[in-house]
Amino acid sequence: MAGAVCFRPGSRPHLFYRLHVYHGRKGEPKTFAWHEYRDLIVTAHQQLNAPLVWCWDNLNVHLAKELAACAEEHQDWLRIFQMPSYAPKLNPAEDVWSLLKRAIANFVATDLGGLVRIVKRKLKKIQFRPRLIDDCLTGTGLIIEPW
Repeated sequence: MAGAVCFRPGSRPHLFYRLHVYHGRKGEPKTFAWHEYRDLIVTAHQQLNAPLVWCWDNLNVHLAKELAACAEEHQDWLRIFQMPSYAPKLNPAEDVWSLLKRAIANFVATDLGGLVRIVKRKLKKIQFRPRLIDDCLTGTGLIIEPW
């Protein structure tokens, strides 16, 4: 899963996410590629119709030169900040994943498709509860200031 929580003063928070399902087939990518992260950023920008301040952790693909080039190309609406190597307490998305894990703890999936359906349903519930997403930001101790 890849996801981002987006906050703007005076507006409800948003959760954007993508799932990558790995079936174990020969030649199938196991993880997200850099362009899938780029597409997530562009989707957030288009749907919010606002400039973005994007905070990355130090996942290898986040450091890809292609993503850096994309950020430079779109510097009029995109700023990227690298977070410290291990700082999950500063990342509100980590609290969203924690909420998701708690929400699916008592579910049993009989196959991969069932698990994907459960995860999507629970993420959709979180997505439409802005108070939960706001609480994820509050838990970090960070504040949002206008750009």
